[in-house]
Amino acid sequence: MLKIAFDPIYAHPLPEGHRFPMLKYELIPAQLLHEGVISHENLFSPDVLTEDIILKTHEKDYWHQLRDLTLAQKEQRRIGFPLSAQLVEREIRIAKGTIDGCNFAFDNRIAFNVAGGTHHAGSNWGEGFCLLNDQAIAANYLLDNNLSKSILIIDLDVHQGNGTAQIFENEPRVFTFSMHGANNFPSRKETSDLDIPLADGVADEEYLNILYDTLPGLIRQQTPDFIFYLAGVDILETDKLGKLALSKEACKARDKFVFEQCITNQLPVQVSMGGGYSPQIKDIVEAHCNTFKVAADLYF
Repeated sequence: MLKIAFDPIYAHPLPEGHRFPMLKYELIPAQLLHEGVISHENLFSPDVLTEDIILKTHEKDYWHQLRDLTLAQKEQRRIGFPLSAQLVEREIRIAKGTIDGCNFAFDNRIAFNVAGGTHHAGSNWGEGFCLLNDQAIAANYLLDNNLSKSILIIDLDVHQGNGTAQIFENEPRVFTFSMHGANNFPSRKETSDLDIPLADGVADEEYLNILYDTLPGLIRQQTPDFIFYLAGVDILETDKLGKLALSKEACKARDKFVFEQCITNQLPVQVSMGGGYSPQIKDIVEAHCNTFKVAADLYF
């Protein structure tokens, strides 16, 4: 059964003026339920993550400043959201949902988190709407509990996974792959194990050909036993924060190819949804829902 982490707190942890980026987290499951792609049985609400697991990935001083709401205003501005207890709870529930998704993926081959993909959070900083790095926390959880020996993180958000790259820069058991807009945020990039920066305006054919030429060989080379996939839809031409020019059909083809590679190589995959900032919320929701639909068709 396809299992999807979702909690109402994903959608509304912010004051009214800051809510637009969060609306999709409520609308995605609602649309999938409306279309009959999923039922309520597919959804689960994660608990709060415990501190000891967070501290396997994030430095104690940084985490305590988040927990105690003492993070400096300069650091809050870097995150882009005003810090609040509800926002911190949201992040730790998202991270727990990603860990739970890993456990479901071992049984069902794939699992989703409606939110997540908080890849700009480094070991001691938050940035770009990201406080805690959900997939990094989950990857360390798998390693620490001997559930995985070799992990591949496939980050296809339009923005480089700088926080993920920094967290795992000295961890040979985790290979970080980021294919992103060269001129997109963040202005200061970290070094992933494999970075493919793309020029402004790269569209469907070029993007997909690069992915098709890269991913199969990367999996053969690294021989992972677990995949994390960050499926951002800010690669769309309509995205106001992205500088690529992909159609929804190409975005869907991207997801299909990633999932096919996981199936072919018998690799469990946890999927976090990442970014999406098109001016029309319907474009964001449709593109994200397509990722779920592709998975439902291929796996179930």
